[in-house]
Amino acid sequence: MAALWQAALDELGFRTRTVAGEGPVDVVVPGLAIDADEPPTADEVSAALAGVDLVVVENLGTIPLNLPASRVVNLVLSGRPAVFHHHDPPWQRDRFAHITELPVDDPAWAHVTINRLTEREMAERGIEATTIYNGFAPDPPPGDRAATRRLIDVAADVLLCVHPVRAIERKRIPDALALTAQLGGTYWLPGGTEEGYEPTLRRVLAGARCAVRHIGHPRIEDIYAAGDLVVFPSSWEGFGNPPVEASLHRKPAAVGRYAVADELRRLGFEWFPTDDPEPARAWLDAPDPALLDHNQHVARTQLSTDVMCDRIRSLLDERGWLP
Repeated sequence: MAALWQAALDELGFRTRTVAGEGPVDVVVPGLAIDADEPPTADEVSAALAGVDLVVVENLGTIPLNLPASRVVNLVLSGRPAVFHHHDPPWQRDRFAHITELPVDDPAWAHVTINRLTEREMAERGIEATTIYNGFAPDPPPGDRAATRRLIDVAADVLLCVHPVRAIERKRIPDALALTAQLGGTYWLPGGTEEGYEPTLRRVLAGARCAVRHIGHPRIEDIYAAGDLVVFPSSWEGFGNPPVEASLHRKPAAVGRYAVADELRRLGFEWFPTDDPEPARAWLDAPDPALLDHNQHVARTQLSTDVMCDRIRSLLDERGWLP
């Protein structure tokens, strides 16, 4: 999402400068990296932001993956115009729930959440925020179904259930495997493993009652093109991009009942349940393009990059921060 926000700011007439602890950015400040041994100094952060009129802080002021760096950035930005873009506040993750010092507020700042649930939870903590949903390209490029299936060794006539996530506990991979097995399909997990989940993943995949592919792929359009059904039984997501991406790639999705998924359903999306295979099975036996048309329309009209850009423009206009 950071790249999409940068593109939106460019479109609004800003000249942007990217700053991070590592990666292909304009200014590298090593102490900002998640695994940095030491946080950056205030002088280093100030130098990286020299001449900047507005700072957008992407989740660093929210999730405590590098809490010392968060403290330094909050200090440097005190009294300066800044947008804090919040994805994962600590109280939404069990392993961070004991950390109460983030997010920080300041009269000079604006806070943006990616869902209304987090907006309400921040209000309960005395921080006013505006929800701007994630934006998606309304017409993503087509993928190569046949070539991708050959690459992962799945025949053309095999039902392929795609789970386009990284392998961690809250993605509920056992549930995705169970649904795939009930449908008689092959399960594909293209994402890598994180948060020490590798031993559990090996055990779960070894016990699967369906064929499994755990093979990475660099092109998201090929992943969706190859699949017949996107499975997404997560217990928690701050947003959950794959079901929306599936809609834009005209693929049906089975989605869990995590809180923000219900919020997205209220926008109009029609997704199958993950705890009952029969609705998905019925559609797959007799595909109705009207479902795909409907979900694609909802995604294009409610969650496009143009809609996101308009909401960013409105926020910055209200603050007097447009160039």
